[in-house]
Amino acid sequence: MAKAYWIARVDVSDPDAYKNYVAANAEPFAKYGARFLVRAGDFEAPEGTARQRNVVIEFADYQTALACYHSPEYQKAAAIRMAAADTDLVIIEGYDGPQPGAA
Repeated sequence: MAKAYWIARVDVSDPDAYKNYVAANAEPFAKYGARFLVRAGDFEAPEGTARQRNVVIEFADYQTALACYHSPEYQKAAAIRMAAADTDLVIIEGYDGPQPGAA
């Protein structure tokens, strides 16, 4: 079964409040086995419109990724984030098929 990912692009407008979001998301992320693959860091955006922060979070599967987002614990954290940042968030199933050049 393919893993799943949250892909978020974030512009933080209130850094102090955003810290509260980071603290609040720890519980649901631990509960649903979230694993950060990208958490801000240096980046280049050669195409499209960039935001300040980019985040990729891995989950065991698509259903778990959805369950985390819709959980009461995460929705409480999301309310904090929504007041502190503008966010584009995609929840997407990973690809587990053939790769280019694979025999």
